[in-house]
Amino acid sequence: MPEGRSTERWGSRIGVILAVAGSAVGLGNFLRFPGQAAQNGGGAFMLPYFISLLVLGIPLCWAEWTMGRYGGLRGFNSAPGIYATIWRNPISKYFGSIALLLPLVIYMYYVLIEAWCLGYAVNYLTGDLMIGSGGTVDTLIETAHAEAAKTGTSLTDAEAASAGFGQFFGNFVGANQDGFALGGKNAPWLLVLAATFVFNFILIYRGVNKGIEMFCRFAMPAMAVLAIIVLIRVLTLGTPDPARPELSVVNGLGYMWNPDAKALWNPQTWLAASGQIFFSLSVGFGIIINYASYLREKDDVVLSGLTSSSMNEFFEVCLGGLITLPAAFIFVLGTLSPEAREGIVQSGFSLGFKALPHVFANMWGGQLFGFLWFFMLFIAAITSSVSMLQPVIAFFEEGFGLKRHSAAALLGLISALGTGFVLYFSKDLIALDTFDFWVGTFLIFVLAMFQALLYGWALGIKRGEEAAHQGAHIRIPRFVQYMLKYVVPVYLIAIFVAFCWQNLPDRMEQIANDSVAVASMLFILTVLAFLLLLIHIAGRRWKAEGRLDEGGPRP
Repeated sequence: MPEGRSTERWGSRIGVILAVAGSAVGLGNFLRFPGQAAQNGGGAFMLPYFISLLVLGIPLCWAEWTMGRYGGLRGFNSAPGIYATIWRNPISKYFGSIALLLPLVIYMYYVLIEAWCLGYAVNYLTGDLMIGSGGTVDTLIETAHAEAAKTGTSLTDAEAASAGFGQFFGNFVGANQDGFALGGKNAPWLLVLAATFVFNFILIYRGVNKGIEMFCRFAMPAMAVLAIIVLIRVLTLGTPDPARPELSVVNGLGYMWNPDAKALWNPQTWLAASGQIFFSLSVGFGIIINYASYLREKDDVVLSGLTSSSMNEFFEVCLGGLITLPAAFIFVLGTLSPEAREGIVQSGFSLGFKALPHVFANMWGGQLFGFLWFFMLFIAAITSSVSMLQPVIAFFEEGFGLKRHSAAALLGLISALGTGFVLYFSKDLIALDTFDFWVGTFLIFVLAMFQALLYGWALGIKRGEEAAHQGAHIRIPRFVQYMLKYVVPVYLIAIFVAFCWQNLPDRMEQIANDSVAVASMLFILTVLAFLLLLIHIAGRRWKAEGRLDEGGPRP
């Protein structure tokens, strides 16, 4: 066996399903999805959401599972190698740079948000996030009242609490000035971040079977149990304030699920729905194609892909959708003016870290349920972040023959530089936002379009259908193959053009006027150039070994 050829395999079918579902189930399910629905017409958002799931999400998910195993059976686990086995063209492997850049750069800032969740869970244990406990948030609420009094105005208790929790979040993440989070008084928060970072690398160091699969076998059921406990508490809130009967669980559910038909005529609703599906299923991230490469020929990719997608939808729609918005409506959104409400729902992070603490502060047993909620988010984030490291590890191993400990050390150094960059440039979260838009949104569309074309036109739907049904217990409907070849690429291109039309002018203006945004773009381009160079070197090595020859060696 050539040096660098991986012998790793998943231990069981349920293990790989839980791992892939874990990579998809994350903060987007519990924070981003409810915010997107609230912003884009409530129940009306769900129509384009489910259309995107059926037209884009599940077909592309099946395509990635199929291509991943196809490349894995031919000795490749990384996107550059898999693409080169499917499309026998010298440039094909360079498209793999996007599939490596995406999870790597997303991890650089995602691990920060992951640590925020753990930090908030700890702050619930200490009481600093509970109103009336004499902790930090009480001081900030008093300050908000005092500042308003200086201007001759007054705040309601709800408005002061929202201001207090918002200030707590800004102080916690360093959103007020660059380098603020690195100050001496933030040492406990930095320890939480360091512990989170190290824990991710312990799991990735242990490998696919003993690290990722083992953790997801525990984490996914634990996450479900914690989420269901919080869900039961939210759905039994009833009408907490008898003087405000309109602030009830029923109306909270209606706030999210009642359709606003006008939103269906807004292109932004359809853009948001398709973008959420990509985030939701990890489609176009370069993760599924890597995970699927560790499958055996007899494994069922059709049923596995459908099961992991269904599991993700359960967490997103049935848990995330029923917890976040109803609770936030009762205690926060329903008490605010439409303008103030819009300011909170426009960001999933704001909804999760500013509104929900207010929810738990006003809920019986809120300290316990607040801890459970944010600890559950931390577990969800871990299952996603560890999956972001594996594609690059696989490339280092098979591209340069590195042992896993060496590959993990190199990746740790690179990702630590990026995390440090985002951590330092924390003012208004501009660096994080720039990374998230250009890599976590823009490039996902690009990679999804490329992979749709790769499957439909390079692999071909005939070979793709044969590869997908090896070991399959159910069959993909024939029309799905034609959708992948014709409908999905056209749909994606149309969405991408509309997305660029609506978003790029503002983003380009931000880059022109903000030095941190410029530095963030330069950082991304530097990492991309580095990955392209590594792929070029690895490609020459694979060619010398004969691994890129037509019908190349199989394990």
